[in-house]
Amino acid sequence: MSADGVPVADVWEPLRRTTQARIGLGRAGNALPSRRVLEFKAAHSAARDAVHLPLDADGLAEQVEELGIGAPARVSSCAQTRGEYLRRPDLGRTPGDLSALTRCGADIGFVLADGLSPRALIDHGRGLLAALIEEFDGRYRLAPPVIATQARVALGDHIGAALDAATVVMIIGERPGLSVADSLGIYLTHLPRPGRTDADRNCVSNIHPPDGLSYARAASITAALVSGARRLGRSGVALKDTSRAEIADGGVTALE
Repeated sequence: MSADGVPVADVWEPLRRTTQARIGLGRAGNALPSRRVLEFKAAHSAARDAVHLPLDADGLAEQVEELGIGAPARVSSCAQTRGEYLRRPDLGRTPGDLSALTRCGADIGFVLADGLSPRALIDHGRGLLAALIEEFDGRYRLAPPVIATQARVALGDHIGAALDAATVVMIIGERPGLSVADSLGIYLTHLPRPGRTDADRNCVSNIHPPDGLSYARAASITAALVSGARRLGRSGVALKDTSRAEIADGGVTALE
């Protein structure tokens, strides 16, 4: 409202509709408007809740088994509690008992991990795994999925090695932010084994439809990376995602 009582157009409104970022929040005197402060506090609370929400592993296992690639095994890291997991990232990378896993020599092993947002896995885990299975379309031998709790990304290296899987695809809850609390990431490691580093992996992130990457698009990118990793014999910094490029045959590739 202008000084003479005439309404003033909010020039930021069209831009706010295009992004989840907090822009053009306005002010009330020297502070933010109360509505913006409350929105911030609500988003902060949602992010904290997403980190601490316990994973319903039984419910997730039932959903995943319906997809038809086998009954999921369940493992955990050496972190005994959520608090310990958050304080000790090293324990989240270290496996507990892996005796539930069977060496199967599959082409791909799937790991569904709670990570820093169990809520993300609850909201999107089944849908993303279903899209990946559909995208691979029988081209690879798939190991029965593994559900991992109190898990960091590197735990997938131990799981993949225990499965003797050529490539491990870890679906994991990403660190919640003030815009998104339920985003999943995919971390792909070819020839997984303990001691692999982040330089040996490829990541597809920000998977949380409808506002983030769709399941189908994430699966398409992952399939291209798997194909490229198998051709190159490695994943990580040597493997580039070229799935967004137009190529003559209309397919997608991942090239060195």
